[in-house]
Amino acid sequence: MHTVAVLALDGVIPFDLSTPIEGFSRVRQPDGSAAYRVLVCAPAPAVRTETFTIHAHHGLEALSTADTIILPGCADPAVPVPAEVTDALRRAAARGTRIASICTGAFVLAATGLLDGLRATTHWLAARDLAARHPEIEVDPNVLYVDNGQFLTSAGAAAGLDLCLHLIRRDHGSAIAADAARFAVMPLEREGGQSQFIVPELPPTPQGSALEPVLTWMEANAADDLSLEDIAAHAGMSTRTLNRRFREQTGTTPLQWLHRARIRRAQHLLEATTHPVDRIASQVGFGSPTAFRDRFKRVVGTSPHAYRSAFR
Repeated sequence: MHTVAVLALDGVIPFDLSTPIEGFSRVRQPDGSAAYRVLVCAPAPAVRTETFTIHAHHGLEALSTADTIILPGCADPAVPVPAEVTDALRRAAARGTRIASICTGAFVLAATGLLDGLRATTHWLAARDLAARHPEIEVDPNVLYVDNGQFLTSAGAAAGLDLCLHLIRRDHGSAIAADAARFAVMPLEREGGQSQFIVPELPPTPQGSALEPVLTWMEANAADDLSLEDIAAHAGMSTRTLNRRFREQTGTTPLQWLHRARIRRAQHLLEATTHPVDRIASQVGFGSPTAFRDRFKRVVGTSPHAYRSAFR
């Protein structure tokens, strides 16, 4: 039987801890037998969360017999990972054990060095911090999970269940994974990645900068058919100077900034109104519904219809 060891460290997020326990322990083979043996292990018998204490039945020795190790997220990813934990994970990896992280559990896996040179993800709120702490990892904040074969990482919260279902499908095929998904009242595959949950922020501009007035005007008039020349004329500068100022102060171009403002407005309309998608495309300033759909999917990671279904 496939053994899954779920590692609980101080500050573990209870939701992340319970997801693999429930996700794997209820999986059944066609003959009705259990597909997985799930163990909860920890460096010490008692593990503190922010609201209660967990008493683990197994120590780190359970990692040496596991086929898969799951690393749930911790509330404060800045807390150093104990050396005995990173050593145990490295030894398990050397034996070929599969290791997967949920949410900020990616920080624990990253501390071992096992993700160096690989693509990985974590909760979108923590992605920038992970990339800053571990520049040798290619952090992708837009996906629900990343499968590198032996090492896997997932985004936060419910994305842990997406990861578990993916692992079940890898181990036992789509039919058993589909049964597990039905039991969890969860689609086997969700459309889009975690980028659909991120409201695209407009690049920050320092208060009092030369661009502040024109940015305010652009956002107020984003639904109009604005050209680069229109924006430059309102700003009182040449298009070349305008582009240079935007690059210096926002890190993007005027038209890219404008498209992002339009997508933010479109998200609000998809959530708050019943207007048809083609009408929303026109309302936010896209002359073509096709161009709107293409831009929306590029920024948000899913289609306008799917976004409305998920968030209205």
